[in-house]
Amino acid sequence: MTDRQWDEFLVNEHEMIERAMDVLKKELNKVADNDIDRFSLKRALDFLMEFGDKMHNTKEEEFLFPLMIERGIPKDGPIRVMLMEHDAERGLLQTMAAQVDKIAAAADEEKIEFQQKGLEYLQVRSEHIWKENDVLYKMGARIFNEADRSYLIDSFEKLNLEHYGDTAEDKFLQMLNEVEKGGKGRESLIQNLTYEQLDGIMEALPFELTFVDADDVVAYFNRLDKEKIFVRTRSVVGRRVQKCHPAKSVHMVKEIVSGFRNGTLTHADFWIDFKDDKILIRYFPVRNEKGEYMGVLEVTQTIGWIQALEGQKRLLDE
Repeated sequence: MTDRQWDEFLVNEHEMIERAMDVLKKELNKVADNDIDRFSLKRALDFLMEFGDKMHNTKEEEFLFPLMIERGIPKDGPIRVMLMEHDAERGLLQTMAAQVDKIAAAADEEKIEFQQKGLEYLQVRSEHIWKENDVLYKMGARIFNEADRSYLIDSFEKLNLEHYGDTAEDKFLQMLNEVEKGGKGRESLIQNLTYEQLDGIMEALPFELTFVDADDVVAYFNRLDKEKIFVRTRSVVGRRVQKCHPAKSVHMVKEIVSGFRNGTLTHADFWIDFKDDKILIRYFPVRNEKGEYMGVLEVTQTIGWIQALEGQKRLLDE
């Protein structure tokens, strides 16, 4: 067990939450002018949901509040208010997260509604933090014994460990760094993979991938040397994509690529009957964090078995 006190542990988390709230407030103020840092806005919402709600609020809901009730704090008193505010925060964040990807192109009234939800969240959360820091935690400090204090710290640290491992707090700070620095602080998760792991993942995917680069040259395909829906060998790599399609469909390929380059297309889907199955072929533009075009991803898969699905099968069903 560490030497930290349970209330200091939670207050420190409040300070991290407030830092993310500052970023959210800054981006909300830019929504009307359509000048938001979309990366920062999304990361702020992610952090406030994943850390602020699923980690911090869970510590209170599963450990702190039940112990306070057990020690005599009325369930229908301040704890009931805290739980109601948790629900309000959660609902506002979930609504905003569902809207954030479309907010830049949204109508003015939708932008105002989004901004108002964000400001409401900030007010509720800010007042909530004050109530806990200055009132609720002090109530707990007066009634908890040494065993209670040890139990809370152990429970908080165990929750962190179960979800994020023994470097959980470093990971939280890394997440917060990305929030505050925006796109400049972004660290791709790809760095956590070795070349061998990445190759294994690509080969394990239940569909075929082909990547054509920004120069319209085939650069990669998975399932190398394995059975594929449409036969292709290593010789296709380095070939211009127009040379990989029948002449009658080249004009369609050019239209799709042109649409991806200029942003008028977000995807293109086709499906055909082939070898007694239904084949779905999808094309997606690939862009970097700056939105610059890097190429086209082709995804091919059999879907006959998907079309035949009925009813439902849950994760633990035999």
